Amino acid sequence: MDTINHTNFPALLLDSLQQHRQNNAFCIEDTYFTYQQLADKVAAIRQSLQRINDIYIGLVANNDLATYAAILAIWMEGKCYVPLHPLQPIARCVNIIEQVGIKVVLDSGTDTRYHNQYVIHTGESLPSASNLHTIQEFNSRTPAYILFTSGSTGMPKGVPVSYGNVSAFIQSVEALGIHHRADDRCLQMFDLTFDLSVGCYLLPLLAGACVYTMRLGCIKWEESFRLLDEYALTITFMVPSVIHYLKPYLQEIEAPQLRYSLFAGEALTTDDTLPWQQAVPQAEIWNVYGPTENTIYCTGYRLPQQQVKQHNNIISIGQTMKWSDTMIVDEARQPVNEGTIGELCLSGEQLTPGYWQDNEKNQAAFFNHEGRRWYLTGDLCMADRDGDIMYLGRKDSQVKIQGYRIELSEIESVTRRFYNRQTAVVAVVTGQQGRETISMAIEREDDHSCLELEAYLKTYLPSYMIPSKIVFMPTFPQNMSNKIDRKRIKELIK
Repeated sequence: MDTINHTNFPALLLDSLQQHRQNNAFCIEDTYFTYQQLADKVAAIRQSLQRINDIYIGLVANNDLATYAAILAIWMEGKCYVPLHPLQPIARCVNIIEQVGIKVVLDSGTDTRYHNQYVIHTGESLPSASNLHTIQEFNSRTPAYILFTSGSTGMPKGVPVSYGNVSAFIQSVEALGIHHRADDRCLQMFDLTFDLSVGCYLLPLLAGACVYTMRLGCIKWEESFRLLDEYALTITFMVPSVIHYLKPYLQEIEAPQLRYSLFAGEALTTDDTLPWQQAVPQAEIWNVYGPTENTIYCTGYRLPQQQVKQHNNIISIGQTMKWSDTMIVDEARQPVNEGTIGELCLSGEQLTPGYWQDNEKNQAAFFNHEGRRWYLTGDLCMADRDGDIMYLGRKDSQVKIQGYRIELSEIESVTRRFYNRQTAVVAVVTGQQGRETISMAIEREDDHSCLELEAYLKTYLPSYMIPSKIVFMPTFPQNMSNKIDRKRIKELIK
């Protein structure tokens, strides 16, 4: 791999604020804010931060101009933001604060929940600041943000992402051929505690484009449809569940201006995507992939008009982006051949330095191969002869029952086919170790189709793959990242 020449993106953001002063930077709850307004807020928050020696700054992740301005201010001062979700339990947020040792919190809300920290109230009128042109020296190794994801122990685990990681991501997207323009109108549907949000606000702001955000706690698919329709968005980035819920309304969508439509966060199915492709035929549709540990996304597949690559109804995640490397390995962590299923591993300039103060987790998740550091994603994949990666599901979704290795995605695919690909399906493993069975949840009202479905499954699947239990749910639960909450579904099935 070539040696990277890092992009000083905080300096580029400052340039964009100065160059696009009259442009709209954000549309938040149907109110526009210009780059001039954003720049003024950034300058005021920077002036407050210059009195602070701490590197790690807590940020209450509200949906307002002050919060986004705070991110830019933190970066321009060479510091690191740690988002704290305003709707999550305070005990969880305090745990995050304690893990990082945060002493300073930026909060745009009228009432803060943080009484043991020094709070800068960014929603208030801060002292006006003269234009601050000096940017702290760019250090690629300094964390730019730390996101906390769910941990298996019940304690949130921190993923630091460095300035160098973000810089590599920016260059990788550019090399992919996805280019933002100053006249673009871009969707930002993700909470700021979710890493996909970074790509949704950072790339448009670097280009002088306008970012359209969603209020916290809204119904994401409804708001996506409204913003796309009312504001003629040109770039959207959504989780696949959004188009699943939009399918009944696709005939109402008229979006000839849509240039790019990106998806990530969970498996993208052909059942949902091909109707979407027909609804927005002028848009480039991309399926991108990447865990938080490898900075937003690191592989990409641009869907062709015909012969879309898929496996068990799941669309390919494509090929590796510029500053990442991929490798598919067996149980011994050795590379497998083309067409062989294994665990996807990631390396390169976008890879996190490691989990925050968690040596045990780092030893389990990272390994060295031929002098390079790799991350075990836990995702099962295989590569075809063109080098495109097929996503098969999580490693723990490929299970052994009665001695047979089973891909749960195959069961889900056949079930969706029975319902004419109009229904979401989740298969899970339930029961005690040694007595595991397959259960299945179907997102629809109970229409007494169970016996017909079982007969259909027996036509296409061997007996050991037939679910022992089938339940119907009017709506699948979703987690904070707007993905189908498989863990919760498993709990409900029990």
